[in-house]
Amino acid sequence: QVHLVESGGGLAQVGGSLTLSCAASGRSSSSADMAWFRQGPGQEREFVAAITWDGGRSDYAASVKGRFTVLKENGKNTHTAHLMMNNLRSEDTAVYYCVARFGTSIVRDSAPYPYWGQGTQVTVSS
Repeated sequence: QVHLVESGGGLAQVGGSLTLSCAASGRSSSSADMAWFRQGPGQEREFVAAITWDGGRSDYAASVKGRFTVLKENGKNTHTAHLMMNNLRSEDTAVYYCVARFGTSIVRDSAPYPYWGQGTQVTVSS
């Protein structure tokens, strides 16, 4: 079981920056790949970024590539994924969900991720 706790959401202006963090705890959580999905108002949930358990590989949606960076920090008991969001746009406004799974490759589909955080709101205003 992996428990995920998100933090860092809030309000930003267009062109600004925010960093989301997701702390994973629980048995074998250090071995979990982690990812971020988001769901904007009236929109379907979409893949944002993902990172392997060791931080060795990452993947980004085309809409955020070059603006967002995902990093993994492995501690003794808690392992944290950070999503650094720069040059924010109004279309980045959404609820962002941190997810985790045990697997052998990064996936962009949300279905294979059994562990979900509570979600955090990001609002970008002009």
